[in-house]
Amino acid sequence: QVQLVESGGGVVQAGGSLRLSCAASGRTFETYHMGWFRQAPGEEREFVFAISSSGTTTLVADSVKGRFTISRDNAKNTVYLQMNSLKPEDTAVYYCAADPSSQYTSRAPNRYDYWGQGTQVTVSS
Repeated sequence: QVQLVESGGGVVQAGGSLRLSCAASGRTFETYHMGWFRQAPGEEREFVFAISSSGTTTLVADSVKGRFTISRDNAKNTVYLQMNSLKPEDTAVYYCAADPSSQYTSRAPNRYDYWGQGTQVTVSS
């Protein structure tokens, strides 16, 4: 069983920055592909970013390309989402997720077995 705990959300003005963190339990974090997703009210959960277990491969949504970056520190069992140039449309609950079994990283939520509880990000105009 893997437990994921997100932190770092909050309220920020448009153009500002936030860094989300996701701390994972377990001894095999370095074998998990990790992803970030978000869900706005009334919307479906949306893929944001993913990073391979080794950190060498990433996938990114077009909507955040050039503004967000993903990284991981396997020694700290933590994955990060740095969000710059935030826009009101980035407002959502952000979730991290772990995929312990796939060979490749994925944008599909159903490939991820474990999810955090989410952290709210609100961007005011």
